[in-house]
Amino acid sequence: MSMSKEDILKMAEELDVKFIRLQFVDILGTIKNVAITVEQLPAALDGKIMFDGSSIEGFTRIQESDMYLKPDYDTFTIFPWRPKEGAVARLMCDIYTPEGEPFAGCPRSTLKKVIAEAKEMGYEMYAGPEPEFFLFERDEKGNPTTITHDKGSYFDLSPVDLGENARRDIVLALEEMGFEVEASHHEVAPGQHEIDFKYTPVLRTADNIATFKFVTKAIALNHNLHATFMPKPIYGENGSGMHVHQSLFQDGKNAFYDPEGELELSEIAYYYIGGLLKHAPALTAITNPTINSYKRLVPGYEAPVYISWSARNRSALIRVPSARGNATRLELRNPDPSANPYLAMAVMLKAGLDGIKNKIEPGDQTSDNIFTMSEEERLSRGIESLPGNIIEAVNNLKEDDVIRDTLGEHIFEHFVEAKLIEWDVYRTQVHQWELEQYLSF
Repeated sequence: MSMSKEDILKMAEELDVKFIRLQFVDILGTIKNVAITVEQLPAALDGKIMFDGSSIEGFTRIQESDMYLKPDYDTFTIFPWRPKEGAVARLMCDIYTPEGEPFAGCPRSTLKKVIAEAKEMGYEMYAGPEPEFFLFERDEKGNPTTITHDKGSYFDLSPVDLGENARRDIVLALEEMGFEVEASHHEVAPGQHEIDFKYTPVLRTADNIATFKFVTKAIALNHNLHATFMPKPIYGENGSGMHVHQSLFQDGKNAFYDPEGELELSEIAYYYIGGLLKHAPALTAITNPTINSYKRLVPGYEAPVYISWSARNRSALIRVPSARGNATRLELRNPDPSANPYLAMAVMLKAGLDGIKNKIEPGDQTSDNIFTMSEEERLSRGIESLPGNIIEAVNNLKEDDVIRDTLGEHIFEHFVEAKLIEWDVYRTQVHQWELEQYLSF
C-alpha cells in the first residue's frame, strides 16, 4: 500500500522520530545521505531539501551544483538498531535539478526510465538478489582486518559459525524495516555469509540492496566486526557474488512461463536470455565494476566465467531454476555486491528487453560442465568468455550502444572516467606479490 505525506508525518510523530536521513547513491553505488530534523520533514516530503551536487562523485560541475532530493514515500522506515526515543528514520530519494527535471546523473532515475520502457511494452520486472558478504575482525584501533571470525563453511552453524549472532541481528533489523527474508546462512568461505530476500518489483529490489548493505555494515559494527562487500577479499577462497533472479510479469502472469513451451519456458523467456547473453560483455562493466571483481570471475571458485545458459548447469552464466508457474525465473550469476544496484538492474532489464524487441535467440543450452572443457572445445561450441578485467569490460561497454544509451551520456562518461583512473592507479602500484617474487633479483 502506498504511503502519503500525511501517513509519514503521522508515523513520525507516533514513533518519536527526531532525525531523518534522506538517502541516495552516487554513480559508483556509494550510499549518501542528507540528515535533517523532524521539523524539516514536511519540506523534505515536498522535495524542497537541497544539497551540493558538486561534492558527490560523478554528479555535476560546481557551477551547476544545486540539486534537490525528492523522497519516495514508500521507502520511509525506522532504523531499528537506533534508540526508540528520538528515533532515526530514512527515505530513499531521487535527484532533481532546480528546474524540476530528473537529474541525468541519478542512478535511481536511470532505472526508472528502463522500468517505464518495460511498462510501455506491457512488462513489469521482478528481481530477487542473493548478496554475499564477509565478516572480518577489527584490530585494537577499530580498523578492519582480513582475519575471519570463524572457520565455517557452507551452511555451518555455531560454534563454528561465530557470525551467527551478527547475521541473526542483521536479519531481525531487515525484517523490522519491512524486508521479507527468505534465507540466511554461512557460505563456502570462512567468514562468508549470504542473506536472501524475497523478489519484489525491480525498483524496490534496488532500494533493498542499497539498504541491505548499509544495515549489514551498521549491525556488524555493533558486533565489533567489519562487513565487506568486496568481491574477492581472500586469495584462494571463493569470492562474494550477488546472483540476481529475474522475471517479467504481464497482466499479473509470469511472462516467462509457458506450460506448452520447451522446458515450459515462453518465447519471451528465451529472447530475454538471448538479450542478456548478447550484452553480457558490456553489462559486466556495471554488474562487476571493480578491479577486484575480476579476481572472483576466474575458473575454479564456482563463479561464472563463460557466456552460456542452462536449465541445470551451475557453471553457466545464466541458470534457469526448476520452479515453474509464477515462480518461473532465470538467474544471472556473474553480478557481485560491489555493483551499483540501480545501474545493475537497469542494464540487466534493458538487455533483456532488447532481446525481446529483436527476438534474439539464446542458442542451445550447455548441459556439460564448462569448467572442465578445453578452450578449443568451448570455442567450437561458440562459448565465449566474460571480460578478464575491468578495462576489457569498459571497452565492451564503449562499443555497446544499447547498454551505453541505458546509462545516458552523463553516467557513462563519469563511470568510464572513474574506472580509467582506478585502473591507472592500480597498474602503477607496486604490489606485495611483486616484491615477494622479484625483490631478490
